[in-house]
Amino acid sequence: MYRRLMEHLTTAVLLLDDELRLSWMNPAAEALLAVSLGRVKGMRLSALVAEDDGMSAVLAKSRDDGHPFTQREVRLSLVTGAAITVDYTVTPLSSEELLVEMEPRDRLLRISREEALLNRQEAIKVLSRGLAHEVKNPLGGIRGAAQLLERDLDDPDLAEFTRIIIEEVDRLRDLVDSMLGPNKLVRHEPLNIHKVLERVRALLIAETPGVQVARDYDPSLPDFPGDEAQMIQAVLNVARNAVEAMAEAGIGQPHLLMRTRARRQFTLGAERHRLVCEVALIDNGPGVPESLQETLFYPMVSGRAEGSGLGLSIAQGILHQHQGLIECESRPGHTEFRLLIPLERRHD
Repeated sequence: MYRRLMEHLTTAVLLLDDELRLSWMNPAAEALLAVSLGRVKGMRLSALVAEDDGMSAVLAKSRDDGHPFTQREVRLSLVTGAAITVDYTVTPLSSEELLVEMEPRDRLLRISREEALLNRQEAIKVLSRGLAHEVKNPLGGIRGAAQLLERDLDDPDLAEFTRIIIEEVDRLRDLVDSMLGPNKLVRHEPLNIHKVLERVRALLIAETPGVQVARDYDPSLPDFPGDEAQMIQAVLNVARNAVEAMAEAGIGQPHLLMRTRARRQFTLGAERHRLVCEVALIDNGPGVPESLQETLFYPMVSGRAEGSGLGLSIAQGILHQHQGLIECESRPGHTEFRLLIPLERRHD
C-alpha cells in the first residue's frame, strides 16, 4: 500500500542500499532521471549521474552518521547528457537503507528568472519613455531656434554651423526613438518562422561570407500570428550581434546554428502556454562577459567596442509585442540565445 502511494507521488523517490546501489524508485524518479528502474536497478548512483555536485559524499555521510541531510539547488549532470537542478533530502531508514527525495527546481528557477527579466524590462520601458519625453522637448526647441537663426544669417559659412546643429539634433532624436524600441503595432498575419530564418541566414552570409550558418529545423512547427518584418529584425539583431562578437574575438571558424523546436506546456513568465516556438541561435564565440549577463537587454549596454547597445534591446521589445521573450545562456565557446514565442495568442 505504501509503495503504491509513493508510485503516485510527483516527488521523485529513490531507495538506496548501504553501498549506494539503487534498490527502487518511483515513476517520478524515472521521469526525472530519464531511466527505467528495470535497467538501472542494482547500479550505483554514478551510473545514473555523471556529475553530482558532491551528492555522493552527502549520501555517504548520511549513511555513516545516521542523520538526514537536505541540499538546495544542486546541479546534476545525467549520463544521458542532460543537466537538472534539484533540491534533495536523504533520510537513513536503517544502517542498510537510504531514502532520497528529489524535487526538480529548473522550471521554478526559470519562471523566477523570466519574471525578473520581464519586470526589469517593464521598468526600463517606463524609464526610457520618461527620459525620451524630457530629452525630446528641449531638442525640438533647439532645432526650431537653429532654423530661425539660419534664416537670419547672411554669411553661408555661418549657416553651415546651424545645419550641423539641426543634423545633430535629428541624430539625437533618432537615438532616443531607438531606445524606446519598436513603436509600430504588430501585424497579426500568418507567419512561418523558417521563412524568417532563411531570410536572416541569407543576409548574414551576404554580409559575412566566412561565417558558417547551419540549420536544424523542426518542420512540424505551424505558422503563428505575427509581423514578419519585425520578426526578421529581431532575429537579425540577435544573429548579427553573435556574428560581430565572433569577428571581434578573431574566431578562426565562426559557426552559428539556427535551431527550431516546439515546446509543449511551456511557461513564459507566469503564464503557461500549450505550445511555444523556440528559436535557438547558438554560436562558438567568446561568450557574454558575466558582468553583462544581467543587463544584456538594457538599452545602451554592449560588450563590443563598436556596439550601439540597442540591437538586443530592440529585439526583446519585438518579442514582447509577440507575447514572447528572449533568454540567454553563455560561456566561452558556447552562447545560446533562445527566442520563445507562444503559438497561440491571448486577447487582451
